[in-house]
Amino acid sequence: MRKFRLFTPGPCAVPEEVLLEMARPFHHHRTDWFKGYMKDATKKLQEVLQTENEVIIITGSGTAAAEAAIVGCNGAGSRLLTLEAGKFGERWGEIAQQFGIDVVRQKIDWGSAPTAELVDDCLKKDAKITGVMVVHSETSTATACDLKAIAEICRKHDKLLMADCITSAGALPLKPDKWGVDVVITGAQKSLMLPPGLGFLGLSKRACAAIEANKSQHAYYLNLNKARKMAAEHDTPFTPAHLLIRGLVRALDILLEEGMESVWKRVAAMAAATRAAGEAIGLKVFSKSPSDSVTALCPPDGIKVKELREELEKRYGIESAGGQDQLKGKIFRLGHMGYVDEMDTLLAIGALEQCLYKMGHKFSLGAGVTAAQKVFAERL
Repeated sequence: MRKFRLFTPGPCAVPEEVLLEMARPFHHHRTDWFKGYMKDATKKLQEVLQTENEVIIITGSGTAAAEAAIVGCNGAGSRLLTLEAGKFGERWGEIAQQFGIDVVRQKIDWGSAPTAELVDDCLKKDAKITGVMVVHSETSTATACDLKAIAEICRKHDKLLMADCITSAGALPLKPDKWGVDVVITGAQKSLMLPPGLGFLGLSKRACAAIEANKSQHAYYLNLNKARKMAAEHDTPFTPAHLLIRGLVRALDILLEEGMESVWKRVAAMAAATRAAGEAIGLKVFSKSPSDSVTALCPPDGIKVKELREELEKRYGIESAGGQDQLKGKIFRLGHMGYVDEMDTLLAIGALEQCLYKMGHKFSLGAGVTAAQKVFAERL
């Protein structure tokens, strides 16, 4: 017998009650039945995202939400600074270029995080920059930045700040209103514990003003003016993934029942335990500024990432993630988002030890589990 266990950094494991909720009979989406779910979901999303700003629900992935924000917030005369420290930071620069937006693409070493000092320097050098796009938690490198500090710099220079929070919302401390983040972007299939298919945007008054002032540069399907107009009526401009929204309400209930501070603490403990376990059995943590939502570990000499991941899945049903682009074959990643807890994490660490031991890596069997247990004993 083998159970399937999802430890990828998206899509993440979904609670059974959420899946069952979406399996129930449903009504047409242009009804009060659907509007009730939209109203409920929007209110609860504001609580999970710790914001009183407008929240928009889009049928599409986190990339769809990001594209809507990049195109909608950057009209004629805009110049966008994108901070690119990984695959997803680079994606946002590529989207801006594709839509003809004037973009300054700031490259950063993968595994390092963009800093407030770097942003301050960029904005001092180029006064024409009107907005900044940053990735709070860069999934491809398992790296987190200090979003609060970057937001302070953007406020000081009076620049619009858009943040990719796709693997930070619901996992890492996030307080956009207090910090001054104008656009918060996330997706369903990460910490919000749903299958893929929904993107979310939190929009400050400054962001809404930029969207309204943008008369020439909007996508059609991902048009935020259309989306905001319909959201005011608890509706969508186009056919929504309404069963996902129904499941979203239940998933948000689960998060809010635990409490966001408790969620952040649990995720941080699982990440710290995984990093400690990796180091205890001779695996280097890749990131110089590790994110708590996903951990990237370097394999030991002589063991290939592809073979290790295949062994984890074949023997224990554990699906992990490898590296992307320049990190392919150099790291493997274990997620701490979605429907996972500390016991799931211990199981994954034990399975990792078993596979590495069988593959010939020399270490003291049980050292990783012991290190993780000590972290949990201290933190939870």
